[in-house]
Amino acid sequence: MIIRSKAPLRIGLAGGGTDLAQYSDKFGGAVLNATIEMYAYCTIIPRSDGKIKIRSYDNGNDLFTDAVSVLPIDGDNLILHRGVYNRVVKQFNGGKPLSFEMSTSNDAPVGSGLGTSSTMVVAILEAFNRWLGLNLDPYGMAALAYDIERNDLKLAGGKQDQYAAAFGGFNFIEFKKNGSVVVNSLRFDKGRINELESSLLLYYGGCSRSSAKVQLELTKNIINNQIESAKQSESRTLNAMTDLKQSAYDMKDYLFTGDMQAFAESMRLGWEQKKRTSDIVSNKQLEETISFVLSHGAEAVKVSGAGGGGFLLVYCNPVNRQTLIDETAKLPGKTYPVSFSKNGAQSWIINDKTALKTERV
Repeated sequence: MIIRSKAPLRIGLAGGGTDLAQYSDKFGGAVLNATIEMYAYCTIIPRSDGKIKIRSYDNGNDLFTDAVSVLPIDGDNLILHRGVYNRVVKQFNGGKPLSFEMSTSNDAPVGSGLGTSSTMVVAILEAFNRWLGLNLDPYGMAALAYDIERNDLKLAGGKQDQYAAAFGGFNFIEFKKNGSVVVNSLRFDKGRINELESSLLLYYGGCSRSSAKVQLELTKNIINNQIESAKQSESRTLNAMTDLKQSAYDMKDYLFTGDMQAFAESMRLGWEQKKRTSDIVSNKQLEETISFVLSHGAEAVKVSGAGGGGFLLVYCNPVNRQTLIDETAKLPGKTYPVSFSKNGAQSWIINDKTALKTERV
């Protein structure tokens, strides 16, 4: 038996940062995001020899060990995989170890601003969900993924990525002061989605594994900076967060009414508001790239994620789309089309033993 799963990555449209518990638990947060046809993948193959073998193709890390109830957390080495396994064994398997092979991969580099880490946690959980029959629904899946990351593994970050990956599609997500989360799934007609896909591009400036590690560390620093500012009630950060939260409500309305010019303006303002949340959200290189894109046909540009780098979300008039693609080809990075995903985390089982011959160590 082979169990496979995938969970979609997301682009942040508005409100990112207000999903940090340090802010939302005090003031309430709101985020507008949408999942895209880029995924985190997981494959689990049960073993019967009392061994665990894990391979991450994102960073090249491997693990081969005896099946134990708790896999030690060893720095950043497969921390997400270990964290999910430990929680699943403890909460759902009575503390009894599991024996299996696992391989994971991602369509985007870790730390690139598309929610890769949290989406991977959801993908791994969904594979266990299918294998062990855990009966986790999207809310339960997202809440458990968040708890593993923030409480078990002590990783800093917000709540939106887990819910986007679990639910899929366009979502307006509200983070209540009591810690609860309400996911409002948005339904748009095909024409509206086609217009958005024709108007949006993603540009990624960093392509190497080392640059992804640098970006991941920068993302952590930005999030920690925002958390400390929120804890200390620094007015500059709090005012920016309030504006970001309002922008999520505004952009949702613009999408429903089809006011794309207002959508673009909200996107521009959102980036300016984001930069006010931390002095390290932007930098000279990032601003130069944004300036170049804006001067070659883009009408609005923002970072999808915490900031500092990663994927840029670019809005343009569809008439100028190809010109913009041709011009950004002169930059060292790569430009991607945006195609939206309707579905959240999915899993399936392959029962044909000849479908995949696994290497045994």
